[in-house]
Amino acid sequence: MILERQPLIFELGKPGRKAVDLPKLDVPEVSNLIPEKYARTSKAALPELSQLELIRHYTQLSNRNFGVDTGFYPLGSCTMKYNPKINEDISRYEGLSLLHPLQDSATVQGALEILYKCEQALAEISGMKAVTMQPAAGAHGELTGLKLIRAYHRDRNDLARTKVIVPDSAHGTNPASAAVCGMQAVEIKSEADGSIDLEALKAVVGPDTAALMLTNPSTLGLFESKIEAIAKIVHDAGGLLYYDGANSNAIMGIVRPGDMGFDVVHLNLHKTFSTPHGGGGPGSGPVGVKEALVKFLPNPRVQFCDGLYSWVTSDKSIGKMQAFHGNFGIIVRAYAYILSMGGEGLRKSSEDAVLNANYCKKMLEEAYDSPFDRFCMHECVLTSKKQKQYGIHTLDIAKRLLDYGYHPPTIYFPMIVEEAIMIEPTESESKETLDGFIDAMKKIAVEAAMDTELVHSAPHNTIVSRLDETLAARNPVVKWAAQ
Repeated sequence: MILERQPLIFELGKPGRKAVDLPKLDVPEVSNLIPEKYARTSKAALPELSQLELIRHYTQLSNRNFGVDTGFYPLGSCTMKYNPKINEDISRYEGLSLLHPLQDSATVQGALEILYKCEQALAEISGMKAVTMQPAAGAHGELTGLKLIRAYHRDRNDLARTKVIVPDSAHGTNPASAAVCGMQAVEIKSEADGSIDLEALKAVVGPDTAALMLTNPSTLGLFESKIEAIAKIVHDAGGLLYYDGANSNAIMGIVRPGDMGFDVVHLNLHKTFSTPHGGGGPGSGPVGVKEALVKFLPNPRVQFCDGLYSWVTSDKSIGKMQAFHGNFGIIVRAYAYILSMGGEGLRKSSEDAVLNANYCKKMLEEAYDSPFDRFCMHECVLTSKKQKQYGIHTLDIAKRLLDYGYHPPTIYFPMIVEEAIMIEPTESESKETLDGFIDAMKKIAVEAAMDTELVHSAPHNTIVSRLDETLAARNPVVKWAAQ
């Protein structure tokens, strides 16, 4: 069934209709607040609608959105897991949501306790000595971590360490964060099985090595089993290890980055710890460090002394990384999740995420190509190489999935895998949900061979059909205009 296009809000309405009656102005009217050159000289061309028309418009828009609350969302390397609603309720308590970050610490003891105890919990989970809650997201955490590493080397007068090593399977934010921090990214290749080439690593480390940025498991969904040898190579060269925590949903409660040899780690609360993700935020990317880097953490930090929580600063700090103290509402949600799950629950969620990913991999590896004959972690990487003989590519498969009611997985990433299809089912999904997704993927594989045009021209029953993505990127239409 092809859905008919509904009238847009600008095509509705009649003069004189109103959606709301505003009360009379109860403050003095000031007419010169807007400089004359910016003030309108004519009425804005906005539709005049009844409240019912307006409500229907926004409800219809919301129904077009796809989120984890409406369907299966298997975006690889993104961990679009379910957010328990109790976390949302707790974050809205007036004693938390109505606080101001500039209040005296004596009036916000409960909030400071949450920050302090969430830091302690994340430090324990990651194997770090201390944590800062300031970074607003994962990439912001990367920048913070690299600034901490740079401060560590400069404090030791080791000024030549300006190079950051990243594997070719790394998240794109890794080399970008290094560049923003004034350092140079050095790429190393992966071996055929997806692991880091130790000889390639040995060839690039040296007196100019500041750090190696690594996520484990990698973006290929594979655990780096040689991590201890990797850590020794980098540490022996005088560098530090930075852990990109994007894939922590595979190891939470099982193994800690600090025990693998990492010196700095960022964790994505909006991925691993079940807080809202997508739509541009809000996020949270706390950064943990080993003992040698604690003094460089952003100011201020919460301390607990003589029964009171207060702020403490360090003369060696890299300074503030955000205007206040982090995205507090997201931190509250994450702390509620940690407390409700407990240590056993966090471990079980990781185990279930790994189980679900391996189930998807096993069930789909006959219909699609599996580039790595290895046990995967929380996500699996497949490819559409088998479908290429029919002229079908990964993008076609992703578009056709929309017709079956599923959000597509990540495609064409990691970039070192040709025609990549990256599936991350998370621990939240039931076997029945996974079986439905797997069945749809298998049907598309059959369609690719039997009815190529059906797949190549998909989607067929969505509000918007297939777009010219190149044209859309170069000439985006972001506002309505009368045709």
